[in-house]
Amino acid sequence: MQELVDHLMTYVSDHKKALFEKIIQHRTKYFSVVLENVYQAQNASAVLRTCDCLGIQNVNIIENDNDYQLNPTVTLGSNKWLSINRYNEKKSNTSDCLLALKKDGYKIVTTSPHQGSIDLRDLEIDKYAFVLGAEKDGISDEAYELSDLCLKIPMYGFTESYNISVSASIILSQMIFKLRASNVDWRLNKADQQEVLLNWARSVVKRSDLIEKEFLMKLSE
Repeated sequence: MQELVDHLMTYVSDHKKALFEKIIQHRTKYFSVVLENVYQAQNASAVLRTCDCLGIQNVNIIENDNDYQLNPTVTLGSNKWLSINRYNEKKSNTSDCLLALKKDGYKIVTTSPHQGSIDLRDLEIDKYAFVLGAEKDGISDEAYELSDLCLKIPMYGFTESYNISVSASIILSQMIFKLRASNVDWRLNKADQQEVLLNWARSVVKRSDLIEKEFLMKLSE
């Protein structure tokens, strides 16, 4: 893979390559985000933009009743820098997504304002996948059943919940600051860096698929 990354990078400007090398050092897969059945493109787009800004590389999209759509004026292209996994092959895809994350070592964290939930300020660092649910119905019962922890964001007003994109910003910003201040090895390993850099190069190089095909053919000769 490294040879392919190096080859595609010859088509990337020096400025962009320097930016890639700088930003890749701040990327993490230690936290992951799950969007379950979100139907407002504006909200999904805002969450992706937040993930990119905070350096969270992996986002999982569960499409049960609602298709994954983005608002380009909100994402500002942030989606092309993320590793997005879509779960949409079944009528209900929640368990497939969350069980796959559990297999990868993530603890599933859902959100609820009700008694018994852990206060965000008290949540200790671990390998988490944060689940955010649909705007109207919230997180599904299936997601709650598969969750390892239930989290609540402190609120002091009459309204019982934040907008989904606001919830994501509050949770992820607070947790990413905790993570970066910890002794946890949260950065991408070498293999993950190569995979991400390859996808970034593909996203900016015109006709990268043809360039890649020609290069791989030469390697095999």
